[in-house]
Amino acid sequence: MWTSRPDGGPERLVTLVDGVFAIAITLLVLDLSVARDLDPAAYRAALRELLPDLGAYALSVAVLGSFWRDHRRIFKDVREVDGQVIGISVAGLGVAALVPFPTRLLAEYGDQAVSVAVYAGAVAALGACHLAVAAVLAGRPWLRREGPSEAASRLYLLDSAAVVVVFVVTVPLVFATDPRIMWLWLVLVPVKVHLGRRLQAGD
Repeated sequence: MWTSRPDGGPERLVTLVDGVFAIAITLLVLDLSVARDLDPAAYRAALRELLPDLGAYALSVAVLGSFWRDHRRIFKDVREVDGQVIGISVAGLGVAALVPFPTRLLAEYGDQAVSVAVYAGAVAALGACHLAVAAVLAGRPWLRREGPSEAASRLYLLDSAAVVVVFVVTVPLVFATDPRIMWLWLVLVPVKVHLGRRLQAGD
């Protein structure tokens, strides 16, 4: 049976998370380039060929930025962390650092079902770690400061779970349909807006 033993404040863990997410986002942009000394026609063609890379880059920046923001929301009310919180967080950081790889696959082989499945699997794994941290902290009030915590609420956990479900569902669906199923990810926009408004309203 796991025993929760407080292991100090969350400051060092939050700093580590900030650093890993910053590096992961920076790595995304390193693959964006255009060859030198191109004539005008080749230059325009190279820019057109760069569009999938820019699309994958924008998607991954949005994904990583969203998880980073929510991680800070989760730890805003945390007073101490224990070994399980640290372990799950580090596992999530390992997945976050991996995101540039499936982003590259999506940019270069976005018409292949495997690329979409790998990307969806990576985001689902990151979301699962994120949800696990939030759930563990929600169930351990002795690790949090006194008072209500938005990140420990049922609506917040539902918001995090929605991300995991949508990306997990994509993995089998992409093999049953085609890579365009990735547009299903847009369903998260209205879902998160709706849940976010309910959170702000204090439902």
